[in-house]
Amino acid sequence: MGNHTLLFLPLLLILSITTTISAHNITEILSDNPDYSQYNNFLSQTKLADEINSRQTITVLVLNNAAFSSITSKHPLSVVKNVLSLLILLDYFDNTKLHQITNGTTISTTLFQTTGNAQNSVGSVNITDIKGGKVAFGSAAPGSKLDSTYTKSIKQIPYNISVLEINAPIIAPGILTAPPPSSDVNITALIEKAGCKTFATLISTNGLIKTFQSTADKGLTIFAPNDEAFKARGVPDLNKLTNAEIVSLLQYHAAAKYLPVGSLKTTKDPITTLATNGAGKFDYTVSVAGDSVTLHTGVDSSRIADTILDSTPLSIYSVDSVLLPPELFAKSPSPAPAPEPVGAPTPTPASAPSPVADSPSPLPASPPAPVDGGPVGAPADAPSSAGHSSSEKSAGVHVKASAVLTFTVTALSAFVVSTVFMS
Repeated sequence: MGNHTLLFLPLLLILSITTTISAHNITEILSDNPDYSQYNNFLSQTKLADEINSRQTITVLVLNNAAFSSITSKHPLSVVKNVLSLLILLDYFDNTKLHQITNGTTISTTLFQTTGNAQNSVGSVNITDIKGGKVAFGSAAPGSKLDSTYTKSIKQIPYNISVLEINAPIIAPGILTAPPPSSDVNITALIEKAGCKTFATLISTNGLIKTFQSTADKGLTIFAPNDEAFKARGVPDLNKLTNAEIVSLLQYHAAAKYLPVGSLKTTKDPITTLATNGAGKFDYTVSVAGDSVTLHTGVDSSRIADTILDSTPLSIYSVDSVLLPPELFAKSPSPAPAPEPVGAPTPTPASAPSPVADSPSPLPASPPAPVDGGPVGAPADAPSSAGHSSSEKSAGVHVKASAVLTFTVTALSAFVVSTVFMS
């Protein structure tokens, strides 16, 4: 009995203390230092904090209030968001990795490149280990200068998120040019160009475009079904709907708030829509699988296919299916049953299962940085890793026990108890 117990106790102990890092929170990481209050505030205003928190591997280049004010005091929110997006690298860099860059220079893609507003290499950043132990940053666009320098490390959760301070914003060609205000955006033209002509025609002929346009300046998100979605089997015949039902259906495809992809990925609550009223919720929930985002109405579901526009405070997406609210369509449309033989018992009706969109696999995380100390012979005046001590703190990190490990521990514990009593 004792031998069996001693055999399994070490394994149980190891499994029971194993945990999984589940998330990071950039606003919590920066909240301890008032020098980054402006930067932190604008991450929340632009919803970029949600995008950062939804990413598995990322580096955030932070500016203190003095350096960041040169942007915030002269430019609108849409431009500030572009500048911030260029400071969010889709790779992991810490103090050690910065000083061990192969050949002394590398190019990193940024969040700005994913917005669709960056042409060629404008959305990438040049990182160069220069003489004297300093590391410089600049736009990867040809002819750009390395005007920003790494000053210190703030926080690392290897190899999940790294937060580093730089002394000046990275300015790419054209990034300070303000996009047109939301009221000047031609919503129908954008939607038509994206292959959603049927939806564009419907919102125009039913007067919804005026509602969308007036709401856009305060925050608006549109989910436009593509043309194939209206031809899909099970989509109701719009000619059989009343005018009020058609308007509610179209309103159901828009939310009166700005929801970029990062916000959709991190939202936990149901999303209310322009159709929401006292008589019905007219909302939907969100599920995420890797980089795929799916909306669930309770009747059907639809994958977000593409981002048509992401310009604070307006976002427009194309979706694969027409979103059907339960308030108008109590259950999923199903094909008519085949005729039964005379005298056959009547089968109990069953609701057709809701379609589930295929989700692409998550993108692989970037290779981890070296875990050893600095390179042999590294310059003495290299920036200090002031944030290494802060990595021992729990701010911005949520830890939870792995469900699989919990199940394993429970099973093994039962086995040990059974073995003991049997012996």
